[in-house]
Amino acid sequence: TCVGVAPAKRRPEVVSIADFGGVGDGRTLNTWAFRKAVYRIQHRRRRGGTELRVPAGTWLTGSFNLTSHMTLFLARGAVLKATRDAAGWPLVEPLPSYGRGRELPGPRYASFINGNGLRDVVITGDKGVIDGQGEVWWNMWRQRTLQHTRPNLVEFMHSTGIHISNIVLKNSPFWNIHPVYCDNVVVTNMMILAPHDSPNTDGVDPDSSTNVCIEDSYISTGDDLVAIKSGWDEYGIAYGRPSSGITIRRVRGSSPFSGIAIGSEASGGVRDVLVEDCSIFNSGYGIHIKTNVGRGGYIRNVTVDNVRMSGVRSGVRIAGDVGDHPDGRFSQLAVPTVDAVRIRNVWGVGVQQPGSLEGIRNSPFTRICLSNVKLFGGAAWRCRDVRGAALGVHPSPCAELATSFA
Repeated sequence: TCVGVAPAKRRPEVVSIADFGGVGDGRTLNTWAFRKAVYRIQHRRRRGGTELRVPAGTWLTGSFNLTSHMTLFLARGAVLKATRDAAGWPLVEPLPSYGRGRELPGPRYASFINGNGLRDVVITGDKGVIDGQGEVWWNMWRQRTLQHTRPNLVEFMHSTGIHISNIVLKNSPFWNIHPVYCDNVVVTNMMILAPHDSPNTDGVDPDSSTNVCIEDSYISTGDDLVAIKSGWDEYGIAYGRPSSGITIRRVRGSSPFSGIAIGSEASGGVRDVLVEDCSIFNSGYGIHIKTNVGRGGYIRNVTVDNVRMSGVRSGVRIAGDVGDHPDGRFSQLAVPTVDAVRIRNVWGVGVQQPGSLEGIRNSPFTRICLSNVKLFGGAAWRCRDVRGAALGVHPSPCAELATSFA
């Protein structure tokens, strides 16, 4: 386990949202109560921090910030519910490593729960629920009536010592958990849920962040269960902050897209990733590394070990032609590199296609090594512009990898 990276600290002081006028009747809007409570915690600065407890009930609220040295605790039976009034949702600046909103140019909607420049923040509980009520946002996306990029459910920026555990996240408008420009982040013992037809409801997206641990969680959403990112094309290259030291362990779940993904926005670089002891079922891709000309950056030193798959469309995909661009200013000379990817001890049944390893012309993916990878139920591997080795692979690997490690 790596929960020691950012432990869930006990706080010497506990206050209730009810102390600040909060009403958990499912109708009263509690935005002011949450903002007032956080303001009080921020300015009182109790030594060791303060826990803001949300009792059983349904607590309707708009977007609010957290502060350093605080715990947001959702009791059993507590449901923290996002308002569906999109017109009143605040706007924030686009991320500098994206240059614009991820869906639309310009600003983006603030996340439901967010923090910027914080230290030592815990979101936990006794199986309490954070409900983003995302259907109104999904419908705007489907009908193409969105004005700005949809809000994430939980986002931390420029923060360190973030711990999220023991709660249920459901129906996020967009990505669920998005640590960006962060360090020392733990997501553990979580359940993250959204319908399979909900657009872009990624589970956890570490983005230009270091020392991130995601473990012992169940995720079933409408997009990638976990997607590691580091900025988008020329903006990510200029910002230059990689994602590194990412551990994904004992995660299981289902998605119409990818189980574990890296990219496609990886322009700041991704390195030192460990994925182990995971289970992916009824999904599009099992393991998916994705990039594109114009991204620049690198993806290297990735280890995938002991992953089980069932009912997936493609077991392993490493592709150099995936993802769109923020604008027309990306450079065709910004060619990404993919190097030192080790995939071992992977077993799958009901796998329609074992995988495709398709690099970039004149910039092949290198040191792609498969060992003891057994994927049953489909056709042959597809490969091009890739170099590496394979040992104990079924069905037989393509010629580019048909050598032993010796």
